Amino acid sequence: MALGYDGKLYILAFDHRGSFQKKMFGIQGDPTPEEAETICDAKRLILEGMLEAVVRGADRKATGVLVDEQFGSDIPQRAREEGLTLAMPVEKSGQNEFDFDYGDDFGAHIENFNPDFSKVLVRYNSDDDPTLNERQLARLKRLADWLHEHDRKFLFELLVPATDAQLAQVGDDSDRYDAELRPELMRRAIEEIQNYGIEVDVWKIEGVDERSDAAMLAAQTRSGPGRENVVSVLLGRGASNEKVIHWLEQAAPVEGFIGFAIGRSIWWDALKGYLSKELERSAAASQIADNYLQFVEVYERQSVH
Repeated sequence: MALGYDGKLYILAFDHRGSFQKKMFGIQGDPTPEEAETICDAKRLILEGMLEAVVRGADRKATGVLVDEQFGSDIPQRAREEGLTLAMPVEKSGQNEFDFDYGDDFGAHIENFNPDFSKVLVRYNSDDDPTLNERQLARLKRLADWLHEHDRKFLFELLVPATDAQLAQVGDDSDRYDAELRPELMRRAIEEIQNYGIEVDVWKIEGVDERSDAAMLAAQTRSGPGRENVVSVLLGRGASNEKVIHWLEQAAPVEGFIGFAIGRSIWWDALKGYLSKELERSAAASQIADNYLQFVEVYERQSVH
């Protein structure tokens, strides 16, 4: 199977686990069965918003969901039945270092759910601890090799958190880090991951403020033989609508970008409103659909390919 993906991808991401149960529900440690069901029902509400967006005109072929096994309940099956693209995470939740959620059994879990994409979230900074980076790269190569040996697609979410020295370089200003340092650090990270022999079909990457940086990143993801069809989607990082829209507008016209995989920016406020009883369930679902469709419209308006 050739590397890459042909088509657009507008993914609603709600595979959050540890952070979701703590920040949305205030649940520490392992949830009780009742608490777990409450979390699962919240995710079913997010799916209801996604399905409403499809009814309201979202392109079913391009529409996808990224949902986890732990709290996803019947959502993977329902997504399949609705003809949506299904992506599911492989990483252990809530860790700064990538590791497999189900250890050596990761392959059996992937085959059981049969997602269109297996996804990892990886925090990788080239200037960070080299021993840590090496451990992550070895695990990621094992996964990438297994996926492609089994004709499966790899969705790689890359975050590049600043080191203390890098933050100090920009006066501890995270916005300056994002604008001045992060784009090149992202390119370096992608290059190092590629040079290790880890092949990715779709990169899920943080937005950048300048179109030239988006073009630089797309060029890096496609550099080297066999990578001409590798593509990228933008993540939302829980940012404001205004910020996410700006990122989408910079990336959409760039060859090699095919959409987004956005989560909290779409559903967080609606879900909070529902859980606090400020919104009826149907109103919360409609708000999720509104936000999703807004981002699709922004991307489509800017895209030239």
